[in-house]
Amino acid sequence: MTAPVTTPAARGVSGRFSKRAVVPWLFLAPGLLLALVFKFWPMAKGIWLSFFDVRPFLGNEWIGLDNYTRVLSDHRFQDAIGHTLVLGIGQSAGAILLGFVLALLLEGQARSLKIIRTAVFLPAVTATAVVGELWRLMYYPTSDGLLNSGLHLFGLGPVQFLDNPDIALFSTMAMGIWIWAPYNMVIILAGLAGVDRTLYEAAAMDGVSLWQRLRHVTLPAIRPALAIVVTLATIRGLRVFTEVYVLTGGGPAGSTDVWMTRAYTLGFTRNDIGGASAASVVLLCVTLLLTVTVNYFRTRGEAR
Repeated sequence: MTAPVTTPAARGVSGRFSKRAVVPWLFLAPGLLLALVFKFWPMAKGIWLSFFDVRPFLGNEWIGLDNYTRVLSDHRFQDAIGHTLVLGIGQSAGAILLGFVLALLLEGQARSLKIIRTAVFLPAVTATAVVGELWRLMYYPTSDGLLNSGLHLFGLGPVQFLDNPDIALFSTMAMGIWIWAPYNMVIILAGLAGVDRTLYEAAAMDGVSLWQRLRHVTLPAIRPALAIVVTLATIRGLRVFTEVYVLTGGGPAGSTDVWMTRAYTLGFTRNDIGGASAASVVLLCVTLLLTVTVNYFRTRGEAR
């Protein structure tokens, strides 16, 4: 019998292949470790605690699905879900529409447009807590507030933007649209950059109106970008927290209490760790379900 012979060339290829496979994981290892410690392990721990009556220093007691039943049957949590849907749908639709309009207005290669795009994008990179404080000052309920000063010129106001239960949620929605519209604008601009310009020229020669050009040329061409925007907006809408917490804290009278603020209240105000974990797990499941649904319709639309 002859022993298998490994040529130097084969050993070199094998060595290069193994090194090429290992080196990327070495670069990814710090990020993966941080994600494991600060994201995935706490997530798994939260799922585990959602089945317990958490009693610090006394020992946790297994109660199965009781936390889920109690949270989902709580009328305040049900109201918070309704507020989340209203705020999420309104904020997402408004931010997508405004972002699309901004992208159409600011598309181009002129240097002035680049400066304007940078200025418009600033709200998306500013800390949400800082933006919330600025908007809280703008919503100041007396005639000295910025918005109420403008309304005073027309003989209106002052309006209690954040103290009126009927309009507090919509005031919060306006700030969310202002924050996220520039973010959507950048993604849509990337989609618009890939549109074939000859299609616009052909449409102009055929005398196609602006609306028909948008409907039959622009929108189909940027469908992948819009799918990304809709997916991200859906997730943001369900997980909205900072805007509400900074502006109203869930008030007045719970009129702006949303899913995340309710979970925060359960966990850190009422010390109901099990209930807060259950509420967070339900939110995770709903987010995954909506993400899969949006991606399904996106792939189905691309297949057509």
